[in-house]
Amino acid sequence: MSKTKYDRQLRIWGEVGQAALEEASICLLNCGPTGSEALKNLVLGGVGSITIVDGSKVELGDLGNNFMVDERSVGQSKAKSTCAFLQELNDSVKAKFVEESPDTLIMTSPSFFSQFTLVIATQLVEDSMVKLDRICREADVKVVFVRSYGLVGLVRVSVQEHTIIDSKPDHFLDDLRLNNPWPELNSFVETIDLNVSDHVAHKHIPYVVILVKMADEWTKSHSGNLPSTREEKKEFKDFVKSKMISMDEDNYKEAIEAAFKVFAPRGISSEIQQICNDSCAEPSSSSSDFWVMVAALKEFVSNEGDGEAPLEGSIPDMTSSTEHYINLQKIFLAKAEADFLVMEKRVKNILKRIDRDPSSISKPTIKSFCKNARKLKVCRYRTVEDEFSNPSVTEIQKCLADEDYSGAMGFYVLLRAVDRFTANYNKFPGQFDGGMDEDISRLKTTALSLLADLGCNGSVLPDDLINEMCRFGASELHVVAAFVGGIASQEVIKLVTKQFVRCWGLTSSMALITSLSY
Repeated sequence: MSKTKYDRQLRIWGEVGQAALEEASICLLNCGPTGSEALKNLVLGGVGSITIVDGSKVELGDLGNNFMVDERSVGQSKAKSTCAFLQELNDSVKAKFVEESPDTLIMTSPSFFSQFTLVIATQLVEDSMVKLDRICREADVKVVFVRSYGLVGLVRVSVQEHTIIDSKPDHFLDDLRLNNPWPELNSFVETIDLNVSDHVAHKHIPYVVILVKMADEWTKSHSGNLPSTREEKKEFKDFVKSKMISMDEDNYKEAIEAAFKVFAPRGISSEIQQICNDSCAEPSSSSSDFWVMVAALKEFVSNEGDGEAPLEGSIPDMTSSTEHYINLQKIFLAKAEADFLVMEKRVKNILKRIDRDPSSISKPTIKSFCKNARKLKVCRYRTVEDEFSNPSVTEIQKCLADEDYSGAMGFYVLLRAVDRFTANYNKFPGQFDGGMDEDISRLKTTALSLLADLGCNGSVLPDDLINEMCRFGASELHVVAAFVGGIASQEVIKLVTKQFVRCWGLTSSMALITSLSY
């Protein structure tokens, strides 16, 4: 791996994430503008290998919306031309193509897809989506369905289970244990006198020490309880402020600002508790490494952790003397290392119990798990078939009635309606010149029928949306394809690296369509 070549992205998902990306094998179905834009981002990011499947030829119309083909490509294989252009962007990526219709491949060669880490399926109609999803789930291959249709876009992730160790939340409470300090931290805190007469020394006591001491004093006078009510929290802050000697003591200002960390609930969050209580946390020989480590975490929390997860081991910047800060760092790192060693032992014992190699889960993996134990995520997605045959009626009705989501839900319904339209009339609405009024009438009838099947009898879609869908004529506009393809490639990276959760920059329609797949 070239650290220089991928320097910027290494700062985002790290060497482990980049290594996962470089080992990934991605298949793209249909290399129109949407698929090409998605794959372009992954090629530039250094994905291991790509395979493009498309049986069509480059036409003049493709030159206006697909930057991966040019005039010399007209009449040639679209898969071959796109593959050649993408290969030029990064010669480290292994690139190949298959001149075959994706729909045909799905029907005749389902085993073809088992060789890939992930499949990006673009511009597929409903029937093909259902079949591909079934094939890939059986082969344990992830799928990202992507579609751009005029000014509308859809991104739909489908994988039976996606486990995330490093979810990188935007905002997360530092793991300082101010409300539940361990013995070594308490011992260090006790060596520091808050009433020291030296003003310079007083101004350089770390806020961690100040708050641990203040919390201890508070609990002694409040029957062992920390502040819980609004009045008590204000009183506690005033209590901290009363210890200031002068108004220029930044360490005490930091302590007052960080006082809320003392009020935080002790122990693991309800979300982590739910993961620990999951049936998959009872490991077997077929359990993934993630669930083996969750089983070890469950044991740790109930025993050595005394209700807490392993300590992360890092501390934020704060006003402090160098000596105090370094000592604090050492105490936090030592605790984190001790917790890791306990977790490592428990992981190995569990692996022995289920007849697996005790060394099959590496130390760096266990260490990363310990560091991120409070941020674990488990995402499970419905099958596409289940989404289509057992719709979330309440959710759909709620969104149709919501002013903020009615347009997005309307387009979701219409994207499915145009597939029914195509199956009935062998063309997309508005695809050809002439007959627009007839297509609008037919699409409206089809959409009403679909709404009834979705359990939304009596619901109607605005005529403006129906007219727009017909005006789109199933076109792929490059600006929309680039945006939707960009979102799709972000989702692919998150699935491959097993980092991050939410999609950045989602429009309301994207967020809505994603929510329906859970």
